[in-house]
Amino acid sequence: MKIGYARVSSENQNLTRQIEALKKSGVEKIFQEKVSGKSVQNRPELQKMLEFIREKDIVTVLDLDRLGRNAQDITDTINLIQQKEATLGTV
Repeated sequence: MKIGYARVSSENQNLTRQIEALKKSGVEKIFQEKVSGKSVQNRPELQKMLEFIREKDIVTVLDLDRLGRNAQDITDTINLIQQKEATLGTV
């Protein structure tokens, strides 16, 4: 299954561009949230997505920085995706 994750950093920002791009790329399920990327643990939709994904799923994001605030956060999240035997792609 192709799964999308969309995030903006604050309530007044808009997710529309990310969601439209994910849908256009064939994503079947989208997890979305409006929350700072400061802490991976404080992003409930990211946590739900990481629990949801299964072997052979493809996690898709518009940009890698949607997964974390810095290189270490992004790497840690990618490792969690790979531990589930899923892969990561971008639009």
